[in-house]
Amino acid sequence: MGFIGDIWVAAIERPMINALVLLYHVFFNNFGLSIIVFTVIIRVIMFPLTVKQANFTKKMAALQPKMQEINTKYAKDPQKKSQETMKLYREAGFNPLGCLGPVLIQFPIWIGLYRAIIETLPTTPDKLADLSQNLYSWAAPIVQEVIPLSGSFLGADLAKRSQEYPLPASLILPVLVGISMYFMQKMTMTPSASPSQESTNRMMLWMLPVMFGFFTLQFSSGLALYWIVSNIIGIIIQGFITGWEPLTGLFRKKVPKPATAPALTVSNQEVIAPNEDNRDNSEDSRRSDRTGTKGAKRRPRGSRNRRR
Repeated sequence: MGFIGDIWVAAIERPMINALVLLYHVFFNNFGLSIIVFTVIIRVIMFPLTVKQANFTKKMAALQPKMQEINTKYAKDPQKKSQETMKLYREAGFNPLGCLGPVLIQFPIWIGLYRAIIETLPTTPDKLADLSQNLYSWAAPIVQEVIPLSGSFLGADLAKRSQEYPLPASLILPVLVGISMYFMQKMTMTPSASPSQESTNRMMLWMLPVMFGFFTLQFSSGLALYWIVSNIIGIIIQGFITGWEPLTGLFRKKVPKPATAPALTVSNQEVIAPNEDNRDNSEDSRRSDRTGTKGAKRRPRGSRNRRR
């Protein structure tokens, strides 16, 4: 375990610590700006994987009509449905596990950044000495003048956890993390081909924002800032590749569909088409009605003449 821990420190934690300290020195001794720039750098490095994930979502949406046909056709044969689905994936050159790459890479980044923030913002002289040991020899002279670093950013201490702030300030970062995670999930969620998949997507859409919002209470505020900026960048990249419909659909007012009149059924009756014979008959009937009416009006006059 010690050997693995040394590899972890040398490959992940120490580079992150030095990157944060150097960015702090460059960006006006502001630790919040250093985390934001660090997030942008990480996103640039991961850009090929992010594009791959976005294309995965786009291709998955294109396959949904065929997948729905397979689910309908083989609804009572799960084994055949699975075989036909995998066949469809092979024919389309589609790997259903292709979206897991960026997610799996993010986990060591989150853990490493959490540790780097703790090491970079020491609270005791002993931890400050540990920070100096983690700095590269070529970087030490450059950053000696900025140590110790200040974690203050927009009135918050990025070394503290959100739960250490009084209410309602302790809820600001968790709410922002949850909202950004919800929009990110909405943009990257693959369309559902079955009711069970739709139920799973709906559960994940709400479960992940709540889970990450809870994590924000437990971890340092600097890590929450990283999550928020990373989600915003991911939403922008996803929108330019696959479109903004998942987000615009949330704010578009839904117009109810007009109700259709029920179809009228005629039983044991014949429908007579309005041909010319029928029109002639109707005209004759109207003439006879008018004639009969006029005759009825003249009769009272005749009666008056007879009285005279």
